[in-house]
Amino acid sequence: MPEINWLAVLVAALAAFGAGALWYSPVLFAAQWRKELGFSAEDAQGTPFVRIMASAFVLIFLATVVFAMFLGPSPGFAFGLGTGFLAGLFWVAAMTGVHYLFEQRSLRLWLINGGYNTVVFTIIGGVLGAFS
Repeated sequence: MPEINWLAVLVAALAAFGAGALWYSPVLFAAQWRKELGFSAEDAQGTPFVRIMASAFVLIFLATVVFAMFLGPSPGFAFGLGTGFLAGLFWVAAMTGVHYLFEQRSLRLWLINGGYNTVVFTIIGGVLGAFS
């Protein structure tokens, strides 16, 4: 089992979580995302929202741990960044796209969610790689 830099994992997970908060905020794609899903602004409030955010961070943290294991020790910033981009686009976003095809979800929703996954894994890979 590869050695894991836990500080790098924590920083990468926090950065990814922050990127998600920005990505799905009114500054970027919140309105379009809610419209595609038929959600209202009120749907994202209250206790369930806090539980969802906490659970989302746990999942991001776990994904970051496994990605750190995949990258191995000291991959370097450029390798981590590039590998994160490729994993986000061709593993996560592409496979999400397969689901969206069968679920007949919109291209716009896939671009928002797939773009998020691509950006987040790029960030995770870059941060993990930077901790060489």
